[in-house]
Amino acid sequence: MAENSNGPAWRKSRSCTNNACVEVATATDAVLVRDSKDPADVQLRFSKADWRAFVTDLRSGTLPPPC
Repeated sequence: MAENSNGPAWRKSRSCTNNACVEVATATDAVLVRDSKDPADVQLRFSKADWRAFVTDLRSGTLPPPC
């Protein structure tokens, strides 16, 4: 995913069927995350290193359970 003249290319999981999902895009120096229900609202920005660590922990099951 790369930024283009219209902004970042957002994507969401293929398993998202109700448009109530998280969308992710790659910027030049970061990974962006937003709520698909309100794409004009706040976007979270993570360094690529932090995002890789998060995804690694998510896949390995080492993240603590949600509150």
